[in-house]
Amino acid sequence: MKNTIRVLIADDHTIVRIGLRTLLGAEKDIEVVGEAKNGEMAMKEALRLRPDVVIMDLMMPKMDGAEATAVLHEKLPETKVIILTTFGSSDGIAHAIESGAAGALMKTADDAALISAIRSVAGGKTVISPDIKRLLAEDPPIPVLTTRQAEVLQSMMRGLTNRDIAKQLGIRQDGVNEHVAAILAKIGAANRTEAVAIALRKHLLKL
Repeated sequence: MKNTIRVLIADDHTIVRIGLRTLLGAEKDIEVVGEAKNGEMAMKEALRLRPDVVIMDLMMPKMDGAEATAVLHEKLPETKVIILTTFGSSDGIAHAIESGAAGALMKTADDAALISAIRSVAGGKTVISPDIKRLLAEDPPIPVLTTRQAEVLQSMMRGLTNRDIAKQLGIRQDGVNEHVAAILAKIGAANRTEAVAIALRKHLLKL
């Protein structure tokens, strides 16, 4: 491990970034080298600064934390990402971990846990907090929907019939029927209404 761990903070709330910078600034072996207020900026700043660790909020505008993590894992595999979130659904967290995040903590974690996690992932370890492990066990993530399935689900939320969805997307109605069936199976829903309710709870839909 390097003597100084260079950290980039990515969070869309200014007060959170200030708090993290203040906390980490008190540690002799940690240096905050930059900040980002959305996922797109986090990706660009990480490519420019090449930090050792990125503390990544999960829910951010322009590009969410999971998407930014996937890009960084591909382009900067030596940079480790720690997801720090208040997000109550397992799906986004699971996606971020699958995308290459080396750590995941809730924002309710104490200061010592975060600092320890930064040092651990910088040293090549993986750190998933107990409360996130519990969340993943109690609320198993849904398999990732295809782009078309996500479009159909979004239309279902708007109350469109399969026939209407077919017209909107420019595809055959029997194709929409197949997409709906696949969505119900993936989400574990008995019908369209339940599928939309589950998708809303798991933040799979854009409101």
